[in-house]
Amino acid sequence: MFNVDRLKTTAALQLGEVYGILAIEVILAVLIGLGLTATGLDGAAWILGGIAAGAIAFSSYRIFGVDSLQPNRNARKAGQLLVGLTIGLSLQHNNLNILPSQFLIFLGLPLFLMLSGAAIGWVYSRLEKIDLLSGLLATTPGNIGVMASIAADYSKNTALVSLVQLTRFTTVIFVIPIIANAAVPRSTHNAVAAVIQKVVAVSWFDLCIACLLLAITLVVVYLGNKLKIPMAAFLCAIAVGLLFDAFLLVSPISIDFQLPALFNLIGQILLGVTIGEYWGLNPKLSFATIIRSLLPVVLMVITAFLAALLIQCLTGWNWLTCVLVTAPGGSPEMIWIALTLHQDTDVVTAAHVIRLLTINLSLPLLLALVPAIATEARQPE
Repeated sequence: MFNVDRLKTTAALQLGEVYGILAIEVILAVLIGLGLTATGLDGAAWILGGIAAGAIAFSSYRIFGVDSLQPNRNARKAGQLLVGLTIGLSLQHNNLNILPSQFLIFLGLPLFLMLSGAAIGWVYSRLEKIDLLSGLLATTPGNIGVMASIAADYSKNTALVSLVQLTRFTTVIFVIPIIANAAVPRSTHNAVAAVIQKVVAVSWFDLCIACLLLAITLVVVYLGNKLKIPMAAFLCAIAVGLLFDAFLLVSPISIDFQLPALFNLIGQILLGVTIGEYWGLNPKLSFATIIRSLLPVVLMVITAFLAALLIQCLTGWNWLTCVLVTAPGGSPEMIWIALTLHQDTDVVTAAHVIRLLTINLSLPLLLALVPAIATEARQPE
């Protein structure tokens, strides 16, 4: 009995520590986000604030000798849920009717990015002198945790895969918002005051509707996880928002509802925090290691810009929309930037959702090639 009670106490203390750290990260992210908003970088100020806060918090803990910390994946899932619900509620059903005509582009884009990623992975494996599978996993534009776990399952270079994936994700999250804000300049006059006013100005009715929607979304996400839907927290939340919006269109009740700004702000912060935590776990990376990991990332970004140019030639979409569509990573973040800067959110959302599904569904094909890759690697030259 004593051991059971002690285990329960230890678990409670660990849980308290995890969420205590998260609270500190959120407070730091709010302060950093307000500073970035004041400079005019409001398109992704809270996501970037979350990244900085996560890195600072985890690095500080490691300095004091706490090495048992792990990135809070539940926090990122909560962020995906909140941002996904906001996106679903913001999509215009009238605009969705034009998307089927562009389906070939939406399907061709992830295939192009995957093939180019495979080519970059092959080049990178030769330059870095690593096995081909590690190179492919490092340069496939997918989820960081998924690619790293596959590398671990097959006893590949997990550290290198994680580093390249993390560098890719962070580079996209930093570079694309800067391009977006340069393309669509925003007024910085009273920007901080406007954000605070939006957060505070929420009615009890909207708050009750938001809590009801969140409860429904949690149930749908739970079912989505049971059905093995990739990124269920994000995709299922978008679906709930779309269905709720469709219900309002046919309902006799006239309600103009959007998720309160406080929920959006917290969602963006939580998206960034986990990425910062990953960087905080790797404070001793050498400069040369980071530079080498940038090589495949730069190639992937260049490929994405070339794809954006091609798509702009084939469609009537503006340049910024094409960049957000082809950005190699950060689907929730790219869609959110499109929503914030009033770009073609429907187009960006459809492109990223189809890309997420295509990449995740094609992973079994990549893993099916593992025996052939291993056999090739063992053959004498």
